[in-house]
Amino acid sequence: MPPITATYTEEELVLLLQQQSRDAFNYLYKQYAAVLYGTIKNVIHDEHTGQDVLQEVFVKIWNNIAQYNPHKGRIYTWMINIARNAAIDKLRSKGEIMKGKIQTGEDAVNILAGGRKSEQVTDTIGLRKMVDGLRPEYSAIITLAYFKGYTMDEISKELGIPLGTVKTRMRNAIHQLREIFNN
Repeated sequence: MPPITATYTEEELVLLLQQQSRDAFNYLYKQYAAVLYGTIKNVIHDEHTGQDVLQEVFVKIWNNIAQYNPHKGRIYTWMINIARNAAIDKLRSKGEIMKGKIQTGEDAVNILAGGRKSEQVTDTIGLRKMVDGLRPEYSAIITLAYFKGYTMDEISKELGIPLGTVKTRMRNAIHQLREIFNN
């Protein structure tokens, strides 16, 4: 008889992870490793380096689960951000130029949608449309920062605007996205 596989609600999973449950962590790995690896591979194209970053991501998740705040977003989104940031950090640590290494096609989150479970895909539904609905100066900043991995400084240079303006527009854009999302 095959082993019984546990399933958890998101709340149960987070609680068990915070209690350092190895079973919950194994479940998390089985459910999310592929999608997190996809996020990493959209930034780092070397398979060996991508696998190393994936391992680092799960260590970060395990060590930092207490910092996860369910009021700020789903655990899936939190983990995707960790994976994306870890991949970008790995490129930077190697001294590689970000713009040449990050894919410039469709945003990485929508690329991940192919072949994934519908529960995981719901985080990406309509995200691009919401961003495109923002004022053009806000949409440009969100696109560069979240879909292409640019830093605030890189956005400032790319758009030819002061860093303070980038930060203000980013804050305003995020505020508008929250309002759109909550309506």
